[in-house]
Amino acid sequence: MSGQDLMAAAPAGPVPRGAAQRLGAAVARGARRTAIVAGLGASAGLAAAAYGWWEKDQFGLREETVPVLPPGARPVRVLHLSDIHFVPGQDRKARWLAGLADLEPDLVVNTGDNLSHTDAVRPLLSALGPLLRIPGVFVPGSNDYYAPILRNPAAYFLGPSSRTPLPRRVELDWRALFAGFGASGWVNLTNRAQSLQFNGVRFDFSGVDDPHLGRERYADWPRGASGHEAKPHVKVAVAHAPYQRVLDHFTDAGAHLILAGHTHGGQLCIPGYGALVSNCDLPTWRARGLTEWQNGLRTTPLNVSGGIGTSRFAPVRIACRPEAVLLTLIGR
Repeated sequence: MSGQDLMAAAPAGPVPRGAAQRLGAAVARGARRTAIVAGLGASAGLAAAAYGWWEKDQFGLREETVPVLPPGARPVRVLHLSDIHFVPGQDRKARWLAGLADLEPDLVVNTGDNLSHTDAVRPLLSALGPLLRIPGVFVPGSNDYYAPILRNPAAYFLGPSSRTPLPRRVELDWRALFAGFGASGWVNLTNRAQSLQFNGVRFDFSGVDDPHLGRERYADWPRGASGHEAKPHVKVAVAHAPYQRVLDHFTDAGAHLILAGHTHGGQLCIPGYGALVSNCDLPTWRARGLTEWQNGLRTTPLNVSGGIGTSRFAPVRIACRPEAVLLTLIGR
């Protein structure tokens, strides 16, 4: 081995004391910064969770005016409810729901996902008692049929929540729910059509079972009188999940208004940007509010409710407060 090789193999000399101290101090500062960043991240996460827990109970009312009635018709007030996701013990939500009857709407439209617990039917019907004395129509969502299950929230960014095999789902008492609605006079529009009259205007409703479960079957519009003696018709389509195929169908069928829910308005939103997901193929900017849905040459007003509740496994809302919607329908 040459002298150069011996020099290369020799161990390095001792690190000067000052350099070692500086190195140790730098390592300590890096560790402190890492701990501070981690602490701030944890604090921010806890603060966001606490805010989301608070916001889920900040119930509000969104009001919209929609010119879909025949010219000169008197206004009709429609209260749109969706995604209540009721759990026993939600007393604040129950009181707020009951108080909505003070708005004195002409009609209540319920677009599904009323339940989030196996024991929720009776307390929900009690909370809705004052509203059940008002004419209404309803369609179901998946969480009227089956209890929610625990999911990885990140999975929603990959697309609509999967249809979990039914043997793994806990069936809810949807029959008692439907019977309670029906006993009050609310009309079941599950793949059905029905006409009702308000302020001298005939409303033709057509509803579908939950498209999120692939259960929609189209019943067309109610048949009735035609000619000069017939009252003016307004066609209202009702669905739980606003998948584009459903919106296209009802728009092509000549609906004057489409009502839906399901999206929770995104549930977690970014201020100034909006919803991150819609849990269906609806564009996220339409996940909440009144917009115009266009298919071909036809255009139909579409109201998507941001919903009232959350899954009991994700009980938070951020920048997306729960809402009921009061639609005032006026003459075109």
